Amino acid sequence: MKALVFDGELKLVTTHPDPERRPGEALIRMGVAGICNTDLEITRGYMDYTGVLGHEFVGTVEQSEDDTLVGKRVAGEINLPCGACETCRRGLGNHCPTREVLGMVGGRGAFAEFLTLPEANLHVVPDDVTDDEAVFTEPLAAACEILRQVDVELGAKVCVLGDGKLGLLVVQVLESFADEITLVGKSLDKIHRVGSSAVQRVLAEEFEISPRFDVVVDCTGSPSGFTTAMQLVRPRGTLVLKTTAVDAEPVNLAPIVVNEVTIVGSRCGPFDQALRILEEHQVDTTPLVSARFDIAQALDAFRTAAKPTTLKVLIDFAR
Repeated sequence: MKALVFDGELKLVTTHPDPERRPGEALIRMGVAGICNTDLEITRGYMDYTGVLGHEFVGTVEQSEDDTLVGKRVAGEINLPCGACETCRRGLGNHCPTREVLGMVGGRGAFAEFLTLPEANLHVVPDDVTDDEAVFTEPLAAACEILRQVDVELGAKVCVLGDGKLGLLVVQVLESFADEITLVGKSLDKIHRVGSSAVQRVLAEEFEISPRFDVVVDCTGSPSGFTTAMQLVRPRGTLVLKTTAVDAEPVNLAPIVVNEVTIVGSRCGPFDQALRILEEHQVDTTPLVSARFDIAQALDAFRTAAKPTTLKVLIDFAR
């Protein structure tokens, strides 16, 4: 099969071995997969990963021990825990120390014509949700995770830093909960792509830095995002970190202690909630798609995704 593989160098392999379905797994024919910032960071050295890239996808189940799944369109959770260790027994399988993570740990990823995943990881996509919407299930679930971790009280002032794919999803998820939400980005075009007229949109170069927000969400994808976020969160406020980057910057921890700031690392989230939001059209993903390529053009797709002006790039396996 064709697959996009990273082994220190990004390569399109046309004779990659087809995956072998293990007991309890389903074989999925890929439909559409999305390139995210984490994929780009992996090609820069993040996670020291080698193997097939990609973790955002929608596909069709071709084989499964569960007959009700065969022929269904599915999105899949990216963590594959062992299910037996103490962490898993505590219900924290997403943090299993020996887990495989799709496209990040273990070698298997979604930028391939076929993929195997445990049936327990799969969520059937509602009929009213298109492939181009369903491919956003994983990052939308990550945006929803903020609401499971942080009590965004009515009347809260929220600032979202970053006008990339995730930042624009986070704004749409949080704007119905916050009394005031501000989106800060570098592109005038991007900050106006989604959200209601109630969202305040400011270019980073024009933004007044002062500690006035109850909740600040760092979706910048930049190591400097944390420092900026710390300058915006009020005393006893909450800073939510969504950025993963291979580079790092020195961090002054003193303000965290002095201002008693709560720091929340936030990662994967609830797929069922994300699919329900997509089905009910509570978010708009259409403005987030910048380009589409077939798998044979995957290297061009990555070059396009790395451009600062680009949002979501899709790899369409049906083309």
